[in-house]
Amino acid sequence: MYFDSHAHFDDVQYDDDRHQLIEEMHQNGVDFIINSCDSMESAKKAMALAEKYNFIYANVGVHPSEVENMTEEDIKTLAKYAENPKVVAIGEIGLDYHYDDGPSKEKQQYWFKRQLDLTADLNMPVVVHSRDAAQDTFDIIKASRVRKGLIHAFSGSKELAQEYIKMGFYISVGGVVTFKNAKKLVEVVENVPIDKILVETDSPYLSPTPLRGTRNNSQNLKYIVEKIAQIKQLSPQIVAQKTKENALEVFC
Repeated sequence: MYFDSHAHFDDVQYDDDRHQLIEEMHQNGVDFIINSCDSMESAKKAMALAEKYNFIYANVGVHPSEVENMTEEDIKTLAKYAENPKVVAIGEIGLDYHYDDGPSKEKQQYWFKRQLDLTADLNMPVVVHSRDAAQDTFDIIKASRVRKGLIHAFSGSKELAQEYIKMGFYISVGGVVTFKNAKKLVEVVENVPIDKILVETDSPYLSPTPLRGTRNNSQNLKYIVEKIAQIKQLSPQIVAQKTKENALEVFC
């Protein structure tokens, strides 16, 4: 029924009950999960999870906050990881200008471009992270050869969403859409066609209302789906089915 397009079940927050929770989610209607990663180390963990569970697939890539010590050797390693049939995208990669003590903008941009080059060379989709860097992220993607993937936890304007859609990308919507102050994201969902929307939890983060502040998991997609259904005046069943079909289009 549900396809979680972005989660992190390799996170230490699941160390005590990971297997039990993953089995429970699958039994309760979660058909597929894409386990994203943020570093070379978490890439190995994401692949291990994907190899253990037939309904979990992995992304491999280095998050902008983790590129300080990235090397060309890492690019070669990511290319090798991508040969794994359970690896379906490069990600999450992008730009994050939120923290002053993170890698420099120049370094983030360099490694974003290099990982986009890798994505294009491998003819794979990309999973994009963009925080407080909307225009730079868009400009770098537009200048790249990559034309398939998703913008994870989309936080831009409805106009920016349309520009991404024109380039072939999907808009991924998470728990933020259920928050009271999410007017801009609600407007995006109103304006983006349902066949260009994906749903994600970003577990263990960004739990939807009414579960804010708790550890997230893929079963909570139902709250996100219900909110999108309300916004677009569709049934939750249609939203769940369409977003699942869309995700299969991206990753398969």
